[in-house]
Amino acid sequence: MTGLDHLDPAGRAAGSISRDPRLAVFLALGSGVALSWLLLAAMALRGAELRAPGAAAPGDAVMRMLPDMPLPTFLDRFFALCLTPAQFGGFSPEALGALTLMWLLMAIAMMLPSAAPMIRTYCEIADTARRKGEPMVHPLILAGGYLSVWLAASPLFAGLTLAAQDLAAIQPGAPVHGMAAGAALAIAGLYQFSSLKDSCLKKCRNPFSILFARWSPKPARIFTLGAEQGLWCLGCCWALMLVMFAVGIMNLFWMALIALFTLVEKQGTKRLSTRIAGAILLVWAVALLVSSA
Repeated sequence: MTGLDHLDPAGRAAGSISRDPRLAVFLALGSGVALSWLLLAAMALRGAELRAPGAAAPGDAVMRMLPDMPLPTFLDRFFALCLTPAQFGGFSPEALGALTLMWLLMAIAMMLPSAAPMIRTYCEIADTARRKGEPMVHPLILAGGYLSVWLAASPLFAGLTLAAQDLAAIQPGAPVHGMAAGAALAIAGLYQFSSLKDSCLKKCRNPFSILFARWSPKPARIFTLGAEQGLWCLGCCWALMLVMFAVGIMNLFWMALIALFTLVEKQGTKRLSTRIAGAILLVWAVALLVSSA
């Protein structure tokens, strides 16, 4: 007898989830990642529909082939605020809030999967404590601390988005736009070679020693520990997020590519992938800057 045998299948499944924090946390985080990708895909589809054929972005032709998805009114409003540039010099707190939420969704979709090994490591430590009868803090508190950092960074990316929209409103298609995209790629490429990037990447690749040494039964300390892990992740990936300004913020292909690269980079032990990515970004940046001069 497991203590749950008297329950129906649904009850036994719910009981298993409540007894094993790993199941609960990965169900919750997996659902969050899936929902974020679904919302971003719907937003990208709506953006492809709104753009005129002459201003089509890469991938718009494929997006327009997908069936239209009926959306609730509040999502239509949210998508419109994110996709419709404000007039030059204008500032809308509502638009800033919508763009902040958009960047948070992008962080959940692109960066949270790369944090899964860190969260799994904490779950294993917590499960050992649970079996010994020791107090433990639920892993969702750690994940909440991690996501709080990306929530704090999202308004900064939202502000950059508004600035980019202002730049595009000055004179659509002007060479300055190519130069701005080249500058974003150059910053991202150079950062791949920096010592700060290496330091943050080392912390992200080796979470066990930090999580084990900083273990605590107090929720506030675990939340803080999650926030520290989030800071290391932000230190690794903030420059890669700038690439989205060069390729199109709602470019699903590049979102998926950056998410995959971030996951691979954090699981590796060498710096080769980081250096190769940096070199590609720098060559791309030079090509854009030269063509825009």
